[in-house]
Amino acid sequence: MKHLLKLMDWSEKEITDVLNLADQLKYEKKNGIKHHILKGKTLGMIFEKSSTRTRVSFEVGMYDLGGSALFLSSRDLQIGRGEPVEDTARVLSRYLDGIMIRTFAQEEVEKLAECGSIPIINGLTDYCHPCQVLADLMTIREHKGVIKGNKLCYIGDGNNMTNSLIVGGIKMGMTVSAACPKGYEPDAEIMKWASETGRFTCTDDVLEAAKDADVLCTDVWASMGQEAEAEARKQIFRGYQINADVMAVAKSDAMVLHCLPAHREEEITAEVFEAHADEIFDEAENRLHAQKAVLVKCLS
Repeated sequence: MKHLLKLMDWSEKEITDVLNLADQLKYEKKNGIKHHILKGKTLGMIFEKSSTRTRVSFEVGMYDLGGSALFLSSRDLQIGRGEPVEDTARVLSRYLDGIMIRTFAQEEVEKLAECGSIPIINGLTDYCHPCQVLADLMTIREHKGVIKGNKLCYIGDGNNMTNSLIVGGIKMGMTVSAACPKGYEPDAEIMKWASETGRFTCTDDVLEAAKDADVLCTDVWASMGQEAEAEARKQIFRGYQINADVMAVAKSDAMVLHCLPAHREEEITAEVFEAHADEIFDEAENRLHAQKAVLVKCLS
């Protein structure tokens, strides 16, 4: 049984296999070729955090693959009223073929996998966002031809996106730099692992991190659940922005990625966003194809 709980659990070969399958599924969808690989399979989608891209891409993905998806809001489940995760996992394992969950605590995802008997896919936690980064890697390979050897620079909060970009980028042969304010660095254990590879740096100097980057990434300054901190974070993160100055020190053909939604003139200027909109919306589309590949690998 295959889970996707975090990218640290997957090898370079497993990630590459998913990216190759995602490319194939994207080509087939564009050319009207239908493969109902998951015919008769049912995915439960638990949302404790709301979403646009995650919900639509997983639901459409299951439909494309011949299966069906059930939207399960935490407001509608007993898990939202205090039922233990392990009981929910054991019950849903008897109804479903797989679960995708988008929630706060990574421990909840890990507990579902431990107590259930069906594949669990992490749609996002506060710790990591593996599905998004698989789509990011797919997009980098589409635009650059290869992943290995490129320098990826992330600018902003050392959040779930940063954690997964570091792991995914390094596992796939990239050099990764992160520019974060002091006290807002990525997970300490992930940074320790990454530093031991010799291909990771973390600094509070944006231009130093972005120098000679092939790929620039960012995310909102205040993530879901941090709304009360939004105004304070605007002051803390002022300057941690992808703008013309950052683009000037990166490679001349550097691409820009953003997991969306984007707050223009905060973490990225409108000018840079629109100049790289094709890349950003390819990235958004690739959520569908990368997740279909994950569904096939986990559920078939």
